[in-house]
Amino acid sequence: MDFEAARIKMVDNQIRTTDVTDLRILQAFLSVPREAFVTGPRQSLAYIDGDLPIGPGRFVMEASPFAKLLQLVQIDRDDRVLDIGCGTGYSAAIISHLAASVVAVESDTDLASAATATLARLGHDSCRVVEAPLANGAADGAPYDVILFEGAVDVIPDAIFAQLAEGGRLVAVEGLGNAAAAMLYLKEEGVVSGRFAFNCSIRPLPGFERTAKFTF
Repeated sequence: MDFEAARIKMVDNQIRTTDVTDLRILQAFLSVPREAFVTGPRQSLAYIDGDLPIGPGRFVMEASPFAKLLQLVQIDRDDRVLDIGCGTGYSAAIISHLAASVVAVESDTDLASAATATLARLGHDSCRVVEAPLANGAADGAPYDVILFEGAVDVIPDAIFAQLAEGGRLVAVEGLGNAAAAMLYLKEEGVVSGRFAFNCSIRPLPGFERTAKFTF
């Protein structure tokens, strides 16, 4: 399979067509070999217009919504980024082309090991993988200029907002299905406020479910 040709088609047919115009983002997707972050027969599916399964309940996010979320959060070259739920590391590799450094959190031991090995092999030296519960983030590297979630969430823990730098941005897809919303949060003078950006249906990220409350 000609992966380079498939990568170009992914950018032209899946990403550009959804109003992603940031040239730095487009170049990042052209530069990172998506097939390197999946194994075996899944490599032939690396550039499909959909999510890539990488483990039980875990996926590499579909390229189009991921690119739209990156454009929404506007990563600068000197930003320090927290990537929550990095899976096998593809998202961190893309972000590393846009930011100064990336701390990629992954709770699954096998996925974290795969991400560490693949990112190192491809020379993404600005990425550091941390194996930890996703809801904890990575407080030892805080504060972060940008925080992203690699899947939809019900709630964002206060512990994650606390790791956002003054003037920082956090982007998350809240809810499930077609009614889910991409939200952009800003931290100004210690206060975090959010706004709706667009509807966005992506797979859920485990560990951020809303706790059921008992009522009489």
